[in-house]
Amino acid sequence: MARMELVRGLAIAAALGAAPSIASGAANQSPDWPCIQRKVPELSLGQIWNGPELPAAAKDWSKDKNVEALVQELAARRLPLADAQKDIRDFAASLPAGQADAKLAMLVQGLFDHMNAERSQVISGIARYARRQLEFAARLRKEASDVDALRSKPDADVNQIAAQTDRLAWETRIFEERVQSLTYVCEVPTLIEQRLYALAKTIGEMMVQK
Repeated sequence: MARMELVRGLAIAAALGAAPSIASGAANQSPDWPCIQRKVPELSLGQIWNGPELPAAAKDWSKDKNVEALVQELAARRLPLADAQKDIRDFAASLPAGQADAKLAMLVQGLFDHMNAERSQVISGIARYARRQLEFAARLRKEASDVDALRSKPDADVNQIAAQTDRLAWETRIFEERVQSLTYVCEVPTLIEQRLYALAKTIGEMMVQK
């Protein structure tokens, strides 16, 4: 009995305690946003760029194969930021003086377009993940209730109770692990934004020097 009470307690704690915190991560946010960080679906260029106004031609960055390849390389978080900044400086140093600002402007625009889209995709994924967690929590509540109902029957099958209790314990553990994973995933949009800002700042320094 003590074992079943413990498992049921875990399920109730997960389903009734953790789930509402998932749904209400930040005050006055949409109900499917679970993170403490404020939900900002898209960034504006002005949030990450303090340099000169980018020319309209910068939007054609994807047509320049060198710039496009560099955007992909710099945006990848597996590349240490210091190495990415060095790559920017090397790229700037390799450009003819007459082309430097135009190419660097394309690089800024490319990084913004690419990383802003990546960040938006992550945010959409977090919302979907949170909705699944809420559905999972509802299922845990029902299963915990079913175990209670089964135990209250005088002719209850002990083996069936044990099987359902074990399943409830296992699913509760999965739920709690997903809650923990969500905590880490919530940091990803901020990490992308911080990296984008740092890369844009480095590019701006190169443009000033040129």
